[in-house]
Order: sequence, then C-alpha cells, then structure tokens
Amino acid sequence: MSATNTTVYSDYTASLARKRVAAGVLFFDDDERVLLVEPTYKVSFEIPGGSVEAGESPYQAAVREVYEELALVTSPGRLLVIDWVPPADRRTEGLMFVYDGGLLTPDQVATMVVPLVELRGYVFATAEEVGRLLSPLLARRVHAAIAARTTGTVAYLEDGHVIV
Repeated sequence: MSATNTTVYSDYTASLARKRVAAGVLFFDDDERVLLVEPTYKVSFEIPGGSVEAGESPYQAAVREVYEELALVTSPGRLLVIDWVPPADRRTEGLMFVYDGGLLTPDQVATMVVPLVELRGYVFATAEEVGRLLSPLLARRVHAAIAARTTGTVAYLEDGHVIV
C-alpha cells in the first residue's frame, strides 16, 4: 500500500463510528425470576455484566464480568439480544449484547460473592418487578431477552425497542 493509500485509509478509519460495547447475562432461578444486581454507583438495578474492554469479545466480557460481580465461573448460552443504543447526553452510541445464563441452582446462588465496593447485593425479580427495578431502557431489553429465550430466537433492538 502506498503512502497516499495508507493516509487515505487512516483518515477513513479515523472517521468511523466509535461505539461503546457492553455485555450482560440473564440468569434465572427455579421460579423463572431474573437475577438483578444492585450497583453502589446507580439508583436502579442492572443485570450482571458490563463494558467490553479493548481486544475483548462481548462473550469474553460477559464471562469476566459475571465472575467479577458474582464470583461465578460460567459459560453463558446463546445470544438473546443485540440492542443498538443511540447517543445521549454524555454517552456515545453503543451495542449491548445479552446472553442466556440459564438456570442457577440453589447451590450456585449460595456460592455467589458480591463485591461490596461495586454492588450492594442482588435480587431475583419477576418479569413484572423488572419494570420497576430497572431503568426503562434496560427493562425493555430484559423483557425482549426473556421473550427471545422463550421463543428460541435472537432479538435485534434499537433503544430497547424490538425491530426484528
């Protein structure tokens, strides 16, 4: 590649969108309630997960974050949701991935350790409670993920609204 082509390519790649990427995992208990964690730095609950680091895949981030937040060694199942989130206030646009963590046994729940610096604790919530405990955006995403899990599909969302 010539110096001119290299410069053109560098200019092109510099102009591409920069997106935040995050990954979360939906875990369920015997009553089909969803595991939610309560961060110390936010008012609303979250699902286990977090930001994807440089050079890390969304799946790897999901595994890492679940271990960091709950001390659970897990291999999440299939992808349930991809949600494109538009830019807002101090936030760039982003892509959010949600994987199926499946059923947690009572023994697994008993071994969970919550880092008190990051999380106040956790709860298992019904689909109805999800709407009250999560931000509206995350509640829409979680409801779509529950539906995708039930139907065996993958949902594509934009700002938490199902597109496909």
